[in-house]
Amino acid sequence: MTTDTVRPGVVAARPAWLSLLWTIPSTLLWGGLIYRMPVLVESGFPAMAARLLSYGLIALGLWFGLQAADLTPGQRRATWLAVMLSFTLWAALAWTAAIDGVFRNGYSALPLLPAAIFLPVIVGAPLLLLSTRVGQLLDAMPASWLIALQIYRILGVQWLVFWMRGLLPAVFALPAGTGDVLTGLFAVPAAIAVATSTAKGRRAGMLWNIFGIADFVVAITMGMITAPGPFQLIVPDVSSIGVDAFPNVLTPAFVVPSSILLHLLSMRQLLRRGRTETPRL
Repeated sequence: MTTDTVRPGVVAARPAWLSLLWTIPSTLLWGGLIYRMPVLVESGFPAMAARLLSYGLIALGLWFGLQAADLTPGQRRATWLAVMLSFTLWAALAWTAAIDGVFRNGYSALPLLPAAIFLPVIVGAPLLLLSTRVGQLLDAMPASWLIALQIYRILGVQWLVFWMRGLLPAVFALPAGTGDVLTGLFAVPAAIAVATSTAKGRRAGMLWNIFGIADFVVAITMGMITAPGPFQLIVPDVSSIGVDAFPNVLTPAFVVPSSILLHLLSMRQLLRRGRTETPRL
């Protein structure tokens, strides 16, 4: 039995879209702040904030999710430490490599940045999706959590700000920034819809996950074909701010694969809920 089926009555009756009344102003405020204060961009603070926020939300969400699982306190701590130690090691490796310039064009004959994006997903997806312990966690925690967690995607507004300041080409910044912002803005409405434990709500969650993954597909593709390197097909008129350099490179090298894994886990959770929960009108 899942948390969602035990306490469906805790879901607020208000329309899910009302959450946009605070997420949209928050996004505009952040975008306006980094636009009006170029020193923030130069310091790398927006990129660092996005990385730290995503890491912290994932760690916190995992801990609270384990509290709902049918596990002993020792098993909860062991599971949290096992996941977070692996996650932290991955973050540290990506962080160190970014500082050392490993992902910069020309550093190696091998395309290291694409490898940093795809390898964690290729390796991590089977481990997480087939794990019995992770399955217990997903069955116990509310399905809305993995969706609401990705509200940090609104910080992708920085790509739009970089474009407005002439620091990124529109061909990359517009689809990547817009997709990120929309994914982050609709994370909370989708989570509220999923929390109703209805088939309609789960469909909304699945559509949100599909859109979020499609956003990455477009952003990764446009980034690869516009950035200098073996995959470049388009030479933009505007020089890039240095998406392959620290700290901006941590978005594709760490946040993107982390978010893709969260999408896959959410989809697995929603599919299982659809098979096990009693339909609600």
